[in-house]
Amino acid sequence: MDARSAALVRADFRSIIESPTGPERLIGAFYGHMFAEEPGLRELFPPAMEMQAKRVLTAVQYVLDHLEDWDRAQHFLEQLARDHRKYGVEAAHYDVAGRALLAALRTYHHAGDWSRGLEEGWRDISILISASMAIGANSDTSRPYWEATVVGHRRVLDDLAIVRLQSDTPIPYQAGQYVPVSIPQRPRMWRYLSPSIPTNPYGEIEFHVRKVRTGWVSPAIVTETEVGDVWQIAGPLGALHVDRDSDSDVLMIGSGTGIAPLRAQLIEMGRRGENPRVHFFIGGRYPCDLYDVDNMWQLSLSNPWLTVVPVCENASNPWWHPHPPADPPFGMHRRLIGNLGAVVASFGSWADRQIQIAGSSRMIADTTRALLAVGTPEWAISTDPV
Repeated sequence: MDARSAALVRADFRSIIESPTGPERLIGAFYGHMFAEEPGLRELFPPAMEMQAKRVLTAVQYVLDHLEDWDRAQHFLEQLARDHRKYGVEAAHYDVAGRALLAALRTYHHAGDWSRGLEEGWRDISILISASMAIGANSDTSRPYWEATVVGHRRVLDDLAIVRLQSDTPIPYQAGQYVPVSIPQRPRMWRYLSPSIPTNPYGEIEFHVRKVRTGWVSPAIVTETEVGDVWQIAGPLGALHVDRDSDSDVLMIGSGTGIAPLRAQLIEMGRRGENPRVHFFIGGRYPCDLYDVDNMWQLSLSNPWLTVVPVCENASNPWWHPHPPADPPFGMHRRLIGNLGAVVASFGSWADRQIQIAGSSRMIADTTRALLAVGTPEWAISTDPV
């Protein structure tokens, strides 16, 4: 795809997602065309499609953002297709999805707004997406998911739980990746969670889950999960990792339960003899949100390459929290107050670091903007698209 065509489809997609009703109209048309051509596909997806719709938009945006780095985009799409095997989606279905995407875009635009350039550009994008995902679906013969039993459930905060599970065989993920999870209280409603510990021979896996007020799955995990529940965990996705072939040190920035993929990497690094220097900024809205900072501090005591820096937007806990903020342990960096991205950027550009950011989409966007504003090269920043 040439630069002019790429710019045209990017501008068109931006106008769609910035429209108040644009995403809803586009996704409604996409699924309408897809299920009309292949009615049996509807049975493979959960009754509530809100999260599925968001993932489609996220995937298209990621592809458009990486057209000039197609190897990265193709790797993402192939991973996504392997992930969709948990629904029962097969390689042949991606031709249907590609045609449905192009038809949805035609439906979305009024006749006068749909130009030959848009037709050709979006047709190229649809073919690239469907072909890459078909390759991914055909390239993996492993099982679509594993079963794991809840062996521990601990409420750390009123809206946050740590869940420990165990499977009969180790689940093959890399520290820093995330996995799709389905729970018995909400069957077929898959959600992506990042393991907070590395994989191990005992099949243990741990998740940190915060309740989303309007969510379907996270409230059930936090308030309804019981020891003995059997979860389904599908194959891993994501690419957060420390490049050990690089001479660069590392900057990790995580907030809330977004620390999980960073935490897992640090625990794994602690098992090695030599590591690059790591600065780990742990953020939260209130001091109570830094629920795991003491554990990371303990890890740093036996690993001098790790520096832990706690950051809060507010100096005190909210009125409804029963305890005042505890003083940081002797020797830990003092708690800094302010917006996480702004605090990290106040130390400079960190241009010589491998940088990972994990947290909510808003936190990632804000922190990325703050770093770019002080001169951080964009290529040094790693985040996950889903």
